[in-house]
Amino acid sequence: MPGEIDLPIPEAASLRRGRFTYFPVVPGRLEFAAQVRQAILRDKPQVVALELPTTLRQAYLRAVSRLPEMSVIFYADEGEEDRAVYVPVEPADPFAEAIRTALEIGAGLIFADPDTGERPHLPDEYPDPYAIPHIGLERYVEAYRVYPQPRSPEIARHAGGIAWKLQGAHPLARVLVVVSLNLLDPLLDAMEEPQAQPMARLHREGVQVVNPHPESLAEITTEYPFLQWRYEQFRPLLTAADLVDRRHAQLALFREAERSYEANTGERVAHWQRRLLARYTRNLALTARGLSAGLFDLTVAARGVVDDNYAWEVWETAGRYPPQKTASDLVTARVSAEEIWLDTRRLRLRRRLPSPKRRRRPLGLKPRKKEKFPGEWATQVDGTAICSYPPEDLVVEDYGRFLKKKGKSILSEERTRTEPFTTSLLDGIDLRETIRNWHQRRIYVRQFQKVFGEVGSVVVIFDEDRENRYPYMTTWLGEHQNESDMAFYSTFPFDHLVGPGIGRGEYGGFLMSLPPRRMFDVWHDPDYGFAESKSERLLLAGLDYSLQRLVVYVAARPPRSIFRSIAARLGRTIIYIPIGQLSPLALKKIRVVHVLDGYDKRGIAKDYIW
Repeated sequence: MPGEIDLPIPEAASLRRGRFTYFPVVPGRLEFAAQVRQAILRDKPQVVALELPTTLRQAYLRAVSRLPEMSVIFYADEGEEDRAVYVPVEPADPFAEAIRTALEIGAGLIFADPDTGERPHLPDEYPDPYAIPHIGLERYVEAYRVYPQPRSPEIARHAGGIAWKLQGAHPLARVLVVVSLNLLDPLLDAMEEPQAQPMARLHREGVQVVNPHPESLAEITTEYPFLQWRYEQFRPLLTAADLVDRRHAQLALFREAERSYEANTGERVAHWQRRLLARYTRNLALTARGLSAGLFDLTVAARGVVDDNYAWEVWETAGRYPPQKTASDLVTARVSAEEIWLDTRRLRLRRRLPSPKRRRRPLGLKPRKKEKFPGEWATQVDGTAICSYPPEDLVVEDYGRFLKKKGKSILSEERTRTEPFTTSLLDGIDLRETIRNWHQRRIYVRQFQKVFGEVGSVVVIFDEDRENRYPYMTTWLGEHQNESDMAFYSTFPFDHLVGPGIGRGEYGGFLMSLPPRRMFDVWHDPDYGFAESKSERLLLAGLDYSLQRLVVYVAARPPRSIFRSIAARLGRTIIYIPIGQLSPLALKKIRVVHVLDGYDKRGIAKDYIW
């Protein structure tokens, strides 16, 4: 008939109903924003209908016109004079992107959500949208719709109000309906029959658009600002959904935070910490039933694996959004997370940066000694002998004893046998296994097998030194029966003098072995010539010099399998402890080494070493 539109017959799984095409989205998520933009640019609809309140139309248009600079729409909460409703408008939100792209192609806009007061509660737990680039949008939506969401009369009335608005759209126009995924099925059902006009307000007083302060963005946005800026950069490309990968963005975030961390503290993030960060963030995401971690979990992982300073840099880097300015034609306001979201989590970071100006100095305290002229301390280094700083030796020896105990406990746990309770409790009830198998209504008990032997050597590898950052290699002997022989590699200590003949370095790795005064020069011993790295040479020496059966090896990754064979031939057992299981703060304390140029420097070392 004249004037009718000839539309193709939709597929069975299609969301096209006549002239309406429904595009379900998860609000605030980047993957859906990219998918909406692609759909609008591909299909060129004449009208884009949105599940947004009709009373906020002008505010939304004003906020979208400011993008990529973000805005916050707020208005008084109905029935609560001292409360307000805040609505962030972000570039990675699919509704904001739908408005933005529709305006680009000249499509009409319909704000279809009736403003009938308090919006009915809708379940908003969605599968992680990170799955979309891997399984596709259709399979994602189909998997969600398999389990229908609970409905109520309020939800049906709300969907009916949206359907009434859509049914009144231009009768010949092709309409793309952008609707929340949890409201899709109620809306489809409501569109099957004519709807009555809802009792909704046509105008809302006191609606304002403000410019959020740049420091507020990390708290109030759904996607963290660093990720949204990457989306904004790739937005002109139709393949933005493939280019803005969350995992790649997280890696870029960590790397940029590392640079700031190193510049502010002088410390570096080790490669084993990067691997642990990836594993930790993955586990945090899985506990929250997600595939990728959010900003809060990224910050928690940074604090747990490295320290509070690095966590601060991750948070600060993630909150950077270059387009956001404090100067604006709108009022700039600081908005907190508590004003936007109902459920918030707090994380306290204790940032520690060296700053002598902030440190209160007791009255009468003498300042730390300094060189009278540049190079004065270097002239007092003759290189005839070296020795350690005894208080530092006590700290390292104490930590070595801790590692020996931990190594034996790990070996004991590995040899623990768990079995169902029958006639004997053995060494006690295994609560973890009992709870895990509670459905069997059985009690599990465990039996510890005795670990024979002691730990003779301890090897700690902070860095395998692939870039040769630790060129200083030496071996020194214990001075009494309670002090271990030690071989280590570190940065060159006399490149960083902290006193006359007192150098400060950083361990790359070290070996400790008791009893003392037995160790030859490990670094020139031809018996270890087949070692491929400094860490392997230390491990070989640890196996060779250990008088006990057990050798503890702490590193980012376990030794090669050949070392298990070498240890077995020597009658030794290697106990591997991942360095990520140890406290970063404790490791930081023992990683500094001071080398004194002669025993005479010990008397003055306390005035220069901190």
